[in-house]
Amino acid sequence: MIEVHATAKHFLGMPAAEFLRDYWQKKPLLIRNAFPGYESPLQPEDLAGLACEDGVLARLIEHDAAGDGWRVRHGPFAEEDFPGLPDHDWTLLVQDMDKWDGDLRALLDRFDFLPRWRIDDVMVSFAATGGSVGAHVDQYDVFLLQAQGHRRWQIDASDAPPLAFRDDVELKLLRDFHPDHDWVLAPGDMLYLPPGVPHHGIAQDPCLTFSVGMRAPATAELLGDYVDALCAEAPDALRYADPDLQPPRDAHEIDEAAMQRVVEALRQLRMDDPDRFGDWFGGFVTTYRSAVQPAADDTPRPRIEVEWDLGHGALLQRHPWSRMAWRRASKGARLYAGGQAHALPVRDAQRLAAANEVDGTLYDSLSAAGRDVVFALLEGGHYRLDTGEDEAE
Repeated sequence: MIEVHATAKHFLGMPAAEFLRDYWQKKPLLIRNAFPGYESPLQPEDLAGLACEDGVLARLIEHDAAGDGWRVRHGPFAEEDFPGLPDHDWTLLVQDMDKWDGDLRALLDRFDFLPRWRIDDVMVSFAATGGSVGAHVDQYDVFLLQAQGHRRWQIDASDAPPLAFRDDVELKLLRDFHPDHDWVLAPGDMLYLPPGVPHHGIAQDPCLTFSVGMRAPATAELLGDYVDALCAEAPDALRYADPDLQPPRDAHEIDEAAMQRVVEALRQLRMDDPDRFGDWFGGFVTTYRSAVQPAADDTPRPRIEVEWDLGHGALLQRHPWSRMAWRRASKGARLYAGGQAHALPVRDAQRLAAANEVDGTLYDSLSAAGRDVVFALLEGGHYRLDTGEDEAE
């Protein structure tokens, strides 16, 4: 079964545990009416306006259907770039829209059956009629929610699809694509694709698609960061050593005994302490692929003033680019935020990682260590104090 209909109880068309068991990272699934009556919280002109801003990751992909040529431009764009575009065969894509739009950020709450730190971003694409990015394959899980208009999706769900890329375009497009499923998605329909499934989406009319992508660091990225962390902490005294050296049969040979000593020298660098290993991964995963890191306020307010504000209705709003996750440690827990580890009681770490805002009630309920961490995070830019004064004005 590759197509299901959502129900009032299960927007995936089945319990989350069943989806994870049978589909997650295994096979595609089309969910009809996953978000019934869905209305996009933003319009194409909103997307175009944001694509003109500095710091926004945006691409414009144009397709010459007659010659099958492709052109890619990167933002920021000028406002005059859009009126001159034709009414067909182009796509605007903007990454990290959940960081810029609160309604899209709230959409992620529907995916709470997945670890939040696995969710990368919500990419939004607007496509004119015929617009596409070509047949391609992704190395991460993605949920494709149709938000406005209609898009035709073709996929190749076979066991061994051809994955060679074309060498005549700058995009990583598949040289051969042989779809075995073909659907048109309407607003509220959602297509789940695991890694490695070739797919091709074509706008049937002007349309918006929201792509909820998962974080999937390559093993090489993990290893590179891990080795960097090991090397940063390694004392200079850790070296290749051969106190058991014997006269060699051939002075020019790297013999088996030497290779075993190399293995032993490298083994000394490993992280045997689970907390050290966990702190490395927690730091890595809360900074991975983040285009922006929260920055400290140039003029921080004294803690006593912030506490007074919290006691009188103010809020600490989480910075939209702040990534947090937590882990049980040998003692208590660790809260990770933007690569930094903070020691906390488990209850505090759980609540702070899940909270998009900290009010006076939550703050007062934290332990002394938890309140200290809140201020460390505030000073690091992970929270912004909202007193409501701007709204009142």
